[in-house]
Amino acid sequence: MALPRFTRFGAGPIAESKPAIVDPSNSLIEAITEPLLLLDGFHISHANAAARALLGEHIVGDYVRLALRHPAAAPVLSGDEDGPVTLNGLGGHDRLWELSAGEIRPGRRLLRLTDRSAQRAAEQMRVDFVANASHELRTPLASLIGFIETLEEANGPEDADTRLRFLSIMEGEARRMQRLIDDLMSLSRIEADRYYPPKDRVNVAALLREVAEEYVPRRDGDRLSVEAPKKTVVIGDRGQLRQLIHNIISNAFKYGRAGTPVRAMLSVSSGIARLSVRDEGEGIGPEHLPRLTERFYRADPGRSRAIGGTGLGLAIVKHIIERHRGKLDIASIVGVGTTVSVELPIAPPSMS
Repeated sequence: MALPRFTRFGAGPIAESKPAIVDPSNSLIEAITEPLLLLDGFHISHANAAARALLGEHIVGDYVRLALRHPAAAPVLSGDEDGPVTLNGLGGHDRLWELSAGEIRPGRRLLRLTDRSAQRAAEQMRVDFVANASHELRTPLASLIGFIETLEEANGPEDADTRLRFLSIMEGEARRMQRLIDDLMSLSRIEADRYYPPKDRVNVAALLREVAEEYVPRRDGDRLSVEAPKKTVVIGDRGQLRQLIHNIISNAFKYGRAGTPVRAMLSVSSGIARLSVRDEGEGIGPEHLPRLTERFYRADPGRSRAIGGTGLGLAIVKHIIERHRGKLDIASIVGVGTTVSVELPIAPPSMS
């Protein structure tokens, strides 16, 4: 016969305490970063932090159709379907979610929201890229075809001047297509390497002076001035860093006013190498600055094409910087000029 338990002072039996009942599924779904809703019937018995952040802290205990107000969600919320169904605009006009459901036991279901916004954005970027690349190639190609057809008819000696003029235009259009294809191939190679961090030690100061020397024989090469220490070493891909420097300096020449200086300055501070290239051009409006590294984006499309721009130069720069774990900054004042700055981490001292 079991004896009752007593306190030390014999005041009477001690009541056995019962452990609180905790639903282990609540703790489990809290650990998941995707929005999850646990339903008892059609009411939300639990929502994890991600779901509350998306739909509001008040949703626990609510009727699910009041908490998740989206027409496309109705078949899943009613239990007629398990999904997935696509919910456009939930949590923002540019957001895309996928809703699916699964039964835990009769009358108890788990709703899952999967964010597909990045996937849709990536797909849209691919679509836009193909459309823009096709357009950029189609324009000079159409010009070439038109001039060739004209030259086929202009065969007389009196047409010599016309032929020379047309041939000059055709050469320009062909070179424009060549530059575009070269930039597309460069961008493709850089993107293919983005998951492989560079490992070589590169003296970026010497590389800057090397690129600058290419401009000396040119007609306006004396516009470029370089300020850099003798040696500044970073961990990088030499070919890509050379292309980065070339693209930034080339842009400064293209968009700076004729005869005005272009200054390239390399400095080191707190373990960071900072390369800045400044021109004295027309400048860029603040509304354009956030989009300058987008592929084929041009603040002034007509002028860019006229001076031979492909619309990919700064996109290439951005991808190179991302691979090198660096930072890009573009500052511009309309009527004054533009400064493009790149920051790269200094390499640790060599062990050799």
